[in-house]
Amino acid sequence: MSSDPAASVPPPQPLTLTQWLVVSVAALGFAFDIYELLMMPLIARPAIAELLHLPDEAPQVREWTGYIFWASAMSGGFFGLIGGYLTDYLGRRRVLTYSILLYAFSALAAGFSTSVWMLLILRCTTFIGVCVEFVAAVAWLAELFPNPRQREKILGSTQAFSSLGGLMVTGAYFLCNQYASSLPPLINGSNSAWRYTLISGVIPALPLIIIRPFLPESPVWQRKVASGGLHRPSIMALFQPAYRRTTLVTTLLFACGYGAAFGAIQLAPRIVPGMLGKEAAQLKAKREAYLEEIRTNPNSSKARELLMEIQEKRRPIEEKVSAVQAFQEVGGLLGRIALAIAAMYISSRQNLLRIFQLPGLIIVPLVFFYPGRNLMGENNLLWMQLGMAAAGFCTIAQFSFWGNYLPLAYPAHLRGTGEGFAANVGGRMIGTSMALVTTQLAGAGFIPGTIEPHRVAFAAGCIALGVYLVGSLLTFFLPQPAHAPTHE
Repeated sequence: MSSDPAASVPPPQPLTLTQWLVVSVAALGFAFDIYELLMMPLIARPAIAELLHLPDEAPQVREWTGYIFWASAMSGGFFGLIGGYLTDYLGRRRVLTYSILLYAFSALAAGFSTSVWMLLILRCTTFIGVCVEFVAAVAWLAELFPNPRQREKILGSTQAFSSLGGLMVTGAYFLCNQYASSLPPLINGSNSAWRYTLISGVIPALPLIIIRPFLPESPVWQRKVASGGLHRPSIMALFQPAYRRTTLVTTLLFACGYGAAFGAIQLAPRIVPGMLGKEAAQLKAKREAYLEEIRTNPNSSKARELLMEIQEKRRPIEEKVSAVQAFQEVGGLLGRIALAIAAMYISSRQNLLRIFQLPGLIIVPLVFFYPGRNLMGENNLLWMQLGMAAAGFCTIAQFSFWGNYLPLAYPAHLRGTGEGFAANVGGRMIGTSMALVTTQLAGAGFIPGTIEPHRVAFAAGCIALGVYLVGSLLTFFLPQPAHAPTHE
């Protein structure tokens, strides 16, 4: 009998129709994970301003933006952390299905929000669905394909769809700004683009409802149920001497990556209006007239007319916001591609991460300190677009890095737990909370700037500098992975 372990590895098989359905649902889920997460940075300013009946530049709008980012990240991180337990207890297919339905219908309901508290709660449930879905989808795909190379190919290609999610939501927001005025009003005479953008998040639920009966459960999970082997390792095992350094460094580096994304880059939609002096002044004048009218006669026809005019004045501003966001998403997509190529030639994981960390340490803060504060002259918006593309390139590539690194950082029995801890505690709980830190810092008296967007830009630059500096230093402590994939 052969002792070669490769002899026991099943060969790759052509995908059946059922497997194609599984792959399609997972790819759709990954794409809309990012779609849902990056929706809030785009719609936060107009949505919160409308719900609070305040101007866009009011400090309360900035503060509530931070609160919603923080609350949703903490909720999603907590439930994402226990997502492995949920998928073990309830099954991969069931958890993935219901998590997609949760975030899709939460997004739909958020489009009908009548208060900022309603929006906050529904964003929390959306984030929970996204974080749990990711854990369930990865486990489901990995267990449906026993051949290691085929499994890695499926996981890599489906997760690549997440890069398209940002471009999709940017395009959706642009289209909603173009055509929302011709659509029926949803709440109190409002047909704001942000409402229709949120509603578009229901899209992944529609095909899922149709094809769910044809989706199989994971055969590995079913065997575990039959044998009673649904035990999960304790999180404390990650802090044993052999894994403590890996756990701490990867968690902190994950936090730095998400901190740069949510504490700086994803706040660009709050910053761009500060570059558009004429359009912003016209919008402000209409907003002040509307606020005065609803104070004296909230149900008047004039108030409704002014609200329609506000939406028209807002449209060119939001189109420019969408354009800047699109540059960032294209830069992020190119960064993922660059990392995939570099990973084939650079064996040191420390050096691979540094080729994105070190340029980002310089580029990302400068984008917010200079074009973000309108200091680049008449081509300021162009510099912001190019700068955001470079910032996306350096930052988003790091998320793909962890998809390559973490599966090799732990032995098989700790792999899912280690990935979940770094991504949810480091990334979603700590890193995403930098959005709240930035918005609070922007209100401090020592932050320079005469208008709200410039103060947010300076605060974002400080956060970006801090997390990139910490991240660059931490790369010197990142262990080289010791656990080879099964097929190697």
